[in-house]
Amino acid sequence: MNIPDEYYGENRNNDIDAQDLQLKVDICKEYVSEGQVFAYLENIEETIQLCLEYDFIDDGIYLADAVLDITPYNSEIWQFKGIFLNNQFEFENAYECFNKALSLNPNDVETIINKSISEENLGMADEAKESLEKALTLEPNNEEALFSLAVLHERKEAYMEAIYFFNRAADVDPKYSEAWYELGFCYENTDDLLKALESYEKFLDLEPYSATGWYNKGIVHLRLADFEKSINCFELSIAIKDEFSSAWFNLGVAFANLGRLNEALEAFSRAAEIDPFDETAFYNIGLTYEDLGKYREAIKYYNKAIKLDEEYYEAFLSRGLCLYYLGMQKGAFRDFNKAFKLNDKSTSDFLLNPEIDDILNSYSVKVDKLKKSIAAKPGNIKSHLSLAKTYMLMGKNTEALRQFSICLAITPEFTPALYGLAIVYLKLSKPEEAFLYLREAFLKDSKLKRKFTRDYPELKESKLFKKLLEHSI
Repeated sequence: MNIPDEYYGENRNNDIDAQDLQLKVDICKEYVSEGQVFAYLENIEETIQLCLEYDFIDDGIYLADAVLDITPYNSEIWQFKGIFLNNQFEFENAYECFNKALSLNPNDVETIINKSISEENLGMADEAKESLEKALTLEPNNEEALFSLAVLHERKEAYMEAIYFFNRAADVDPKYSEAWYELGFCYENTDDLLKALESYEKFLDLEPYSATGWYNKGIVHLRLADFEKSINCFELSIAIKDEFSSAWFNLGVAFANLGRLNEALEAFSRAAEIDPFDETAFYNIGLTYEDLGKYREAIKYYNKAIKLDEEYYEAFLSRGLCLYYLGMQKGAFRDFNKAFKLNDKSTSDFLLNPEIDDILNSYSVKVDKLKKSIAAKPGNIKSHLSLAKTYMLMGKNTEALRQFSICLAITPEFTPALYGLAIVYLKLSKPEEAFLYLREAFLKDSKLKRKFTRDYPELKESKLFKKLLEHSI
């Protein structure tokens, strides 16, 4: 077979492009098909190494198998095959290959390290740790083993142990950029923000075009309340990777903290455009509009956040506050109570917006006043009716039910109480009882039909209420 000299000549270690490597692979496959593996073993082994470097996984496995067919005791090729299989996520088969390689060469550190990768991915964390510790007994300053051991600790959230090994790896190789990056992450998680900042700076000295590096540095500045510096970092991150939604989002947070609301709005909107399923982006757009006093716009974006996450209690609280500012008290208290239920805490334990706290307190004061008025003048139907409506606004439906019932005990067939009882039963998911009281209320005042359909348009299609609304009984 005629092979051009330039493919296996003196410059065999120079960088090659994918097309050249594919030609080398094709040539080696011809050697295999023609039964000439042994004759061209060196060339095939070199091509396997290039396949590792350029991620030609399937071709690499094919050539490795061909070599192992004639040299089954070649520990290096068993290791190469294991690496290919690791890269293909076939960790069990990779693990077997590494064990085979180590049976032939028990103290090969590179094989031990690669075996630890298989072990970790197979859920054998203790075995992975033992492998890496063995590698370090053989080569105490092997930066790859130090780094891998640090990663094991990091994944267990044992950050101080991880920091120790990442620092050792960086001491061995000060240009080990991944070690500096992970050090920054670990220091962040131990709240040592100044060291985190220093680590990310060293990483960026080595990798100045890393969007995530600039982003992480920006997050640290954000936590340190250095908002101008965080803005600079997030803008550099975005300049490198424009579709980085988290960088846009946190850029918005930094702008908002400086009161630069229009710029915050632009950043949050861009984040939502990139990731339309991120409810927090829509929520923060709502917050920004709220800060600008544009409550209807804010509500629109709180609605979008709630549509994406029906248990987003902060969005319910914020929407409720905007509804209150717009004079829509019923909707406001409905949202407040929804938020309290979602957060699974009583209103007294809830960390409220002070304005919401004031609103609730004002209604509590109103309840106290009405109770005193009723105590002073028992049987005052107006006070009981007002107390019932206040309770209903606050979402205290059982108390509202009792007060409406007292109204009917004082004045049977009192229309406002009949209608009020119907609405409370609706809120308590008791449509049959609601139907009965609505029927009586509509008989007394036909205008209430229009009010009901306006306030509860979603019930128009209910068969039960459709029948009630269609007929003046």
